[in-house]
Amino acid sequence: MTVERKNNEIIFRLPGDLDIEELQRFYDYFRFKELTKDSIANEEQSNQLAAESKAQWWKQNKRRFIK
Repeated sequence: MTVERKNNEIIFRLPGDLDIEELQRFYDYFRFKELTKDSIANEEQSNQLAAESKAQWWKQNKRRFIK
């Protein structure tokens, strides 16, 4: 594995035989960090937003799981 900084980017080079699901979790984490880097929300606000979002999703999709 190598890590390289080029211009305004950081480049990770990884072996091709790594578990893709594990890599997806790393990608999701880094994507989250990128999207929230300028956020001024605190953890409590973030948790409240997540709870509201989950509740809304469940309200819209409940019928797909409970017959």
